[in-house]
Amino acid sequence: MPETTPLIQVDSLARSFDVSPPLLHRLLYRLPRAALKAVDGISFDIPKGKTFSLVGESGCGKSTVGRLIVGLYPPSRGSIRFDGVPLSGLDDGAERSIRKRLQMIFQDPYASLNPRWRVADIVAEPIRAHRLLGSEAAIRARVTEVLEQVSLSARDAEKFPHEFSGGQRQRISIARALASNPEFLVCDEPTSALDVSVQAQILNLMKRLQRDLGLTYLFISHDLAVVYFISDVVGVMYLGRLVEIADVKSLFEQPLHPYTRMLLDAIPDLDMSGRARVPVAGEVPNPIDPPSGCHFHPRCPFAQDRCRREAPVLQRHGRRTVACHAVEEDRLPAAGAPGGPDYRAAAGRSQAV
Repeated sequence: MPETTPLIQVDSLARSFDVSPPLLHRLLYRLPRAALKAVDGISFDIPKGKTFSLVGESGCGKSTVGRLIVGLYPPSRGSIRFDGVPLSGLDDGAERSIRKRLQMIFQDPYASLNPRWRVADIVAEPIRAHRLLGSEAAIRARVTEVLEQVSLSARDAEKFPHEFSGGQRQRISIARALASNPEFLVCDEPTSALDVSVQAQILNLMKRLQRDLGLTYLFISHDLAVVYFISDVVGVMYLGRLVEIADVKSLFEQPLHPYTRMLLDAIPDLDMSGRARVPVAGEVPNPIDPPSGCHFHPRCPFAQDRCRREAPVLQRHGRRTVACHAVEEDRLPAAGAPGGPDYRAAAGRSQAV
């Protein structure tokens, strides 16, 4: 098949937040300004119709990436291109035209819906904001259409959010995201606040919508079982940086980066196989004052002097890219060898429970 332009292209994206103490406090105690690097120069592409997942521990910058892409935060540096068009420097008309093609599904279905609005108004909000339809009759028809797409009914449009369960509320959030006919959805842990059985229903719904509507997803999660089920390609983040990018099969069959291996070792071993496990050890460092060199080196059992001095860059290794000096120097023990951990099976069983 011929190569096509990715729908999303992220290049050297970074975002810092000023977390300095108040000016008077800094003057009295002679303190410098402080910045938190939430995202530290990451790059990736998302092809049309595919799901790219970001995984990592809480605080690694996953959600910030999603908010940068949909425009909730401006980047400190780097660029984001949507269908070949840079998202920065657009005039109002061009930005409105682009932004309606990107939507976001938030993590908490209880906090993301206005409790004073009826479902009809919640779902119609992006239609009205982008002035997509002129008449109220057309808006009501579109609201009914998207509610039925997420397995709700037209009667639900007259209800308030408190009349629904958590899973139903998330369906309403998905309907709101679909109302403007977007091509790309940022899904920020859309199932983490739901029961396991409801998670499976929402994930199946999202897979069906992607197949039927040709949607492209950026899926953000810390749940590796969910990531294994939904993803085409996975990016592993640690303290604002991408440390490994691979297709989901390769990542679960043979993880390369030590941090990726530790995350996969945290998947519950439901078969009680007794396989060797290396749980994620230590604490995430302070992102305001991250370690030198490779940010992961204080927790890495394979760290050497070079890791402490020099930050690794993403390099291609077969069908994936990895940022690790130990991988580059070929001094890691093999993972995924015959008789070794079967991460794919473990993730599949975890999701099935």
